[in-house]
Amino acid sequence: MPPSRPVRPRLADVAARARVSTATASLVLRGRPGPGGQARQAVLDASRDLGYRADRSASLLARRRTQLLGVSMDVSSPFHAELIEEIHAAADALGYEVIVSPLTRTHDERRVVEALLDSRCEALVLLAPGLSPADLTSLARERPVVALGLPVTAAGVDVVRAADDRGVALAVEHLVGLGHEHIAFVDGPRGTISTLRRQGYRAAIRRLVGSHAVHVVPGGATEDEGVAAAGELARTPVSAVVAFNDRCALGVLDRLRRDGLSVPEDVSLVGYDDSPLAKLGTIDLTSVSQAPHDMAVAAVRSAVERLEGTRSDDAEVVLEPVLVVRGTTAPPSA
Repeated sequence: MPPSRPVRPRLADVAARARVSTATASLVLRGRPGPGGQARQAVLDASRDLGYRADRSASLLARRRTQLLGVSMDVSSPFHAELIEEIHAAADALGYEVIVSPLTRTHDERRVVEALLDSRCEALVLLAPGLSPADLTSLARERPVVALGLPVTAAGVDVVRAADDRGVALAVEHLVGLGHEHIAFVDGPRGTISTLRRQGYRAAIRRLVGSHAVHVVPGGATEDEGVAAAGELARTPVSAVVAFNDRCALGVLDRLRRDGLSVPEDVSLVGYDDSPLAKLGTIDLTSVSQAPHDMAVAAVRSAVERLEGTRSDDAEVVLEPVLVVRGTTAPPSA
């Protein structure tokens, strides 16, 4: 016969042990004023002795609130992993919990959103959403929705993002300042973020070097696509490369080194996202940081303001990226 499961102590058990009413015990455990010092201490002692933990879900259901924020993420993105950690911290600070539903090869964004709604999430924070503006507008009629990481034009949807065009411009300005004129951009996958970063590169090169120096190479968001892009770069020698993201930059770095080139002695390299890999001493990648902490705080605050009725108008928060200079950039060799 299997052993019986221990019975979870109830509020009534705490009250009985402390010899107070359940109402008094509830006030003490919620930190509310009213009970005297002796009663308060008795309740706290009883709670500790019994190992009592409040049933948060029951309390929230009684108030018809779950205080759950649903978050979608791409499991293949190191930057999304960083954002999730920061979102958890920001939600904790405001008394909310987070449920994460990842996009995988068998769970597309529609299925992910359905799972979050089925979990009774009160608001959704969608990381780089791919849903159409019409779908996002429809979703925002049901729940507050925050699009994190890219601009969207959907009624009722708040946006928190970094200025991606400015981020790539910072990378180009840094390289030109070192003396580089032959700077290539390894493009990303199809989408708004790639378009913004590409536009930032083109505008900066034209402004600082000239239209003749624009050199965009097809790439992508993964290491393999970075490796393939580096093969294309070999056909038109360049002294510096800006990659769509850090994963792509790592692929470029790998191919350059396998081809016998040194970074940054032969080719300088800049990534985007300032991921944990970029910070490793063996990689030491110069990269553009999107300030994930500030992005997460702004996204959570936006969702909570909608839920608590302190704001009803659409908002867009655009944060300034920061270039973090490390060991993969240097002046061009003679």
